[in-house]
Amino acid sequence: MSDDFDFASQIAFGSDSFADNPDPRVPCLLILDTSGSMRGAPIQALNEALQVFRDEILNDSLATKRVEIGIITFGPVQIVTEFTSPDTFITPVLVAQGDTPMGGAIQAGLKMLNDRKEEYKNNGISYYRPWVFMITDGSPTDDWMTAAELIKEGEQEKALAFFPVAVDGASMSILRKMSVREPLKLQGMKFREFFLWLTASMSGVARTEPGMTVPLESPKGWAEL
Repeated sequence: MSDDFDFASQIAFGSDSFADNPDPRVPCLLILDTSGSMRGAPIQALNEALQVFRDEILNDSLATKRVEIGIITFGPVQIVTEFTSPDTFITPVLVAQGDTPMGGAIQAGLKMLNDRKEEYKNNGISYYRPWVFMITDGSPTDDWMTAAELIKEGEQEKALAFFPVAVDGASMSILRKMSVREPLKLQGMKFREFFLWLTASMSGVARTEPGMTVPLESPKGWAEL
């Protein structure tokens, strides 16, 4: 994928700062499907990949200062990790169960993201355009149209960038209706490869100057192209 999306557009606020770390933030929200269909090898692979994700980011001191990770799961909808820096990120052990309330998870996730942006604003912290990655192997079992509208509004306002990642079984047609970008299909269960790619991408953005346009690396190696 060659996406010249303006990942590094920075939105600056006042002169106040967080006391310990005034660096701009790179918020990354993960919306993860933990419905019953993920049971077994998929959820195990996803859990292992999250550990790799944390370890790899911690190897990058600048990314550790700037990247913030938030996780919300669906099956049922649950905030697993409020936005936090990698050094305080505790890798969750996700359990697969229940239906696929994708729409509710997206709405809850975007609210969590907006709340975090308000905290940045109130503390004078600038931030890059947030990333939202959703991984799913299913179809929504609840209302997803409202979530799709929120995603499109956020994209139009450059308030977020939404990327759906489809695992075998996911409804590509619905994901296409949700996103302004073509969904990416994961090769098998290459969750680890996906998170390595995500880590490298975030590390790259963390090194940019405000306002720069950062082309994403190709997802070759984890996505079906």
